[in-house]
Amino acid sequence: MAIEPGFSFSVAEFSAALLAEREILPRARITAGYVAQLVDGAAVLVFAVEDEPEPAWSLKATVGEVAVDQTVIPFDTGTLGEVAANRTVLQFSARELSREDYAHLDVRQTVTSLSYVPIAVEERLLGCIEIVSFGEAVTEATLETIAEMAEYAAIGFASAMGYELERHASLSSVMRLTQLYDIEKVFNSTLEMARLLPVICSKVQDLTRAAAVNLWMVDKDDLLLVQQAGEDRSVHVGDHQGAGDGIAGRVAESGEPVVLQADDPVVLERNARHGSEIASVMAAPLLDGESLVGVLEVVGQEENRIFDEDELFTLTEVAGSAAQALHNSSLLQAERKIEVLQTLVRVSQEITSTLNQERVLQAIVNQPQLVIPYERAAIALEQRQRLTIRAVSGVAQLNDSDPNVARLQTLLRWASGLDQDVYVTQHEDEISDPRPETREKFRRYFEESGSRGLYAVPLADEEGRLGMLSFESSDPDFLNDLHFEIIKVLTSQATLALRNASLYKEVPFIGVLEPLIEKKRRFMAADKRRRGLILGASAAALLFLILVPIPMRIAGDAQVAASQTQYVRANADGVVQQVLVREGDQVSPGTILAEMEDWGERSTLAGAQAKYKIAIAEMNRALVNNDATLAGRRQLEANYLSGESDRALEQLSRRTLRSDITGTVVTPHLENVVGKKLEAGDAVMEVVNTGEVTVDLAIAERDVVLLKTGAPANIKLEGFPTQIFHGTVGIISPASGVAADHRVFFARVRLANPDGKIKTGMQGYGKIYAGLHPAGYVLFRDVALWVWSKAWNWFGW
Repeated sequence: MAIEPGFSFSVAEFSAALLAEREILPRARITAGYVAQLVDGAAVLVFAVEDEPEPAWSLKATVGEVAVDQTVIPFDTGTLGEVAANRTVLQFSARELSREDYAHLDVRQTVTSLSYVPIAVEERLLGCIEIVSFGEAVTEATLETIAEMAEYAAIGFASAMGYELERHASLSSVMRLTQLYDIEKVFNSTLEMARLLPVICSKVQDLTRAAAVNLWMVDKDDLLLVQQAGEDRSVHVGDHQGAGDGIAGRVAESGEPVVLQADDPVVLERNARHGSEIASVMAAPLLDGESLVGVLEVVGQEENRIFDEDELFTLTEVAGSAAQALHNSSLLQAERKIEVLQTLVRVSQEITSTLNQERVLQAIVNQPQLVIPYERAAIALEQRQRLTIRAVSGVAQLNDSDPNVARLQTLLRWASGLDQDVYVTQHEDEISDPRPETREKFRRYFEESGSRGLYAVPLADEEGRLGMLSFESSDPDFLNDLHFEIIKVLTSQATLALRNASLYKEVPFIGVLEPLIEKKRRFMAADKRRRGLILGASAAALLFLILVPIPMRIAGDAQVAASQTQYVRANADGVVQQVLVREGDQVSPGTILAEMEDWGERSTLAGAQAKYKIAIAEMNRALVNNDATLAGRRQLEANYLSGESDRALEQLSRRTLRSDITGTVVTPHLENVVGKKLEAGDAVMEVVNTGEVTVDLAIAERDVVLLKTGAPANIKLEGFPTQIFHGTVGIISPASGVAADHRVFFARVRLANPDGKIKTGMQGYGKIYAGLHPAGYVLFRDVALWVWSKAWNWFGW
């Protein structure tokens, strides 16, 4: 086959064409195009050698009537395998080959010969040029020219591979930073410790593609394995490790991250002891400041999954985010403990606030549910030497014939004979009690009741036993150490309250009946006409009280609650450049309060925008030149730089501090803040919401049932004795409080305060509209309720 007439190979032209491109794919196309001009009617294919994970031929360019069934071909297959073995120019006649030798080709014409020119630099094979001839074979002179082209192409392939490798490393770094950012957001998306621990392990396993991830937490002087993702037979949740013992113990003692391979003595010992197959392991400490929180251990069990220093660096960064998330979660747990203690105080006050035995019983079984996660509580009292259930949580009227009540009563009578706490749980088919007869008793009870855990505690004092208190749940682990401590306190309070209620003596009411008998005697002694007038007037008054509706208003003491406050904080480290407001200024949402120095952010934004414009201009120039490859690359750069500009603009906007609410600036001497260096999160000023205030109206316990949200309310404050403020009820507190030795509920009344004259802490009096009711109900409701309560206490029907 001769060189095409009128065409000659130019080294300078070929090299310039290669240098115009940076990637291997366009350089392969240029090479295939130049080779195709040297041969007549033949097809040209250009392959590159892919090294990861094993060498293989990868098709990069094709010219002519030929196709390849697969883009990646095994390295030592067919004629391409001969090139890989010899690495010299080869030419085969089709008659000498079987079809399987070039099975990678899909051709519609008869192949006469196959020619191969390797693309190599020194000892490194980078690819090859395959020429499929359908007529005359390629001449030796042409092959020599193509071999010369391959030398220049090899240099282009090597530089292109280096460029793509560097670009891939950069993209990997960006992707890793993105993953770290996403993981940090996921870690900070929850403050629940029970949900956070599995999230940490699963996300680290996904990031590192590890077989297992173990999360060890500091437990006194040891490390406790609290969570595990994946499968690691060498350790299990609940295991302990001392300082210096094992991999996690060594990291905890030194405070330094480590990466170990299968030949390390510690890994060998761990594999031998537990029969595991750990191929690589890395561990990083979880540090809260300088305090050790735990250790994050990542285990690889496949031979081709060997961790390196880069992955250890990534794990260390993730460990920092995990430690911060665990710190935030621990703060939430501490706050909840405080809330539990405050709730416990309120529950104790509720139990001991009355001498009415029925109210005490209902408070004992219902109120503890605020701090103890039980599903049913019951209290049984000693009556004539026999234990009888008197109250069950969630049940206002107890039905003695209810089989659930009878079943529990039988069990509590048995438990009372033990004269000690009884705590029995069922996990699947296992009953926790050691005695067989007790296990059988509770197995039947759990099957019939649906419960899986029961805790019963006797109520007794120095005067004797009063009864039994029990808690049940379908969750066998519904009680922890804190709950047991709470129950001990509640048991003492309940015993005291029940003893006081049982000693309460009713006051005789004979003094009330004697005046009524005297009035009846005088009425019967009056003349008939006078008695008729009295009866008629009484009937008219009665009809008025029953039939005529009048407005009813619920009154109570009022106090202006604390206003909403916004602490304006610095969004990032920096120096305050100017403050635009002063103490007492009125602001609205979006008002600019202060600005921080932003020359760095503006410079970054200007640079990003300039690079973006240059990329757009280069893209347009490439489109004009009909260079789609360059235009696509510049478009990708422009998209990336557009994102950089948006991020720079967002960072610039964070240097401006704005108000989120309508209110008044209350921080004095703001001019002294100018020039002050702040760290992210430092408070700059305080803005108090004055556009609307909330007034807490204390409503007596007996009147709270008449209130509804949205009801109109009138407030009169002592600071404005001649003015009445109108508002509506926004919230009715679900829990009661104590005010002036009386139990009250608070109605939150919202008042408009456009001029800000209503101040926090102002006191007064308020009334809430409760609708239209019969006059008798409005006028004599309090008296009727008092009489009813006394009569019920005396007779107890």
